[in-house]
Amino acid sequence: MTPVPVLGPLVPHRGSALLRAIGRFMLALMRFRVEGNLPNMPKMVVAVAPHTSNWDFVVGMAAMFALDLRLDFLAKHTLFWRPLGTFMRWIGGIPVDRTSAHGVVGEAVCAFASVPARVLAIAPEGTRRKVGRYKSGFLHIARGAGVPVVLATFDWARRSIVLGPEFATSDDPEADLKRIEAFYANVRGKRPR
Repeated sequence: MTPVPVLGPLVPHRGSALLRAIGRFMLALMRFRVEGNLPNMPKMVVAVAPHTSNWDFVVGMAAMFALDLRLDFLAKHTLFWRPLGTFMRWIGGIPVDRTSAHGVVGEAVCAFASVPARVLAIAPEGTRRKVGRYKSGFLHIARGAGVPVVLATFDWARRSIVLGPEFATSDDPEADLKRIEAFYANVRGKRPR
């Protein structure tokens, strides 16, 4: 099996040797590897792109377990029906109703303040469909919570999940989005766009 990066001690861990073994087995079975690393910090927003297929979830879950990473992620509320909802919450899912504007950014910022450690993974596209522009919510969450943004890719051409680099946000979210979109421009998702 391909070696998996080791997380720093400040990054939230799951603490399960069994889940690590399952995750590494799943990655090997899918012929995926994890490259790079997360900064040794207790709190961060991880922007994950491109998001073009439901298989991204499976690969991401395998990587999360293989790394022994405890993370949270936003997902559409319709995925949280019983019994799937219990599993989704257990692995870190947070339901979001995308049809109502109800302050997801503010809630996420408060959620960061309420815990000593949190890694929040967000797909900047907000959907698997092709979008003209990324959504800026993840940047507002990171700035509001005072945490870094780490860029991560699902690179299906190389069958790699690449962690990093850390992205320095500015006071101009529009310029930040353009730089982030440029970073992901040449990364091929499972379904090329």
